[in-house]
Amino acid sequence: MAVSYWILFVFILSSTALFILMGYDKRKAKKGQWRVTEKRLWLFALMGGACGGVAGMRVFRHKLNYSRFRIGWSILAVIQLVGLLMLMWFYFP
Repeated sequence: MAVSYWILFVFILSSTALFILMGYDKRKAKKGQWRVTEKRLWLFALMGGACGGVAGMRVFRHKLNYSRFRIGWSILAVIQLVGLLMLMWFYFP
């Protein structure tokens, strides 16, 4: 049971972190400054933060022209949400 809470915690933390990183990267892009690497953005998405990344794309209007982000993170978000729903169905009271 404790493992399921950790998975939920990592999902929420990664989603929040990726959402914040998207806003940070957008601000840096507007100023022409150092940016967050795509590798780091994908790492947070794969760690459970794809939902936060998709939300960040919409809110900050960032990375919408890149299909690898738009399509990849959307598919990943659906997979992660289905996994999270299955986790909640089977392991949470």
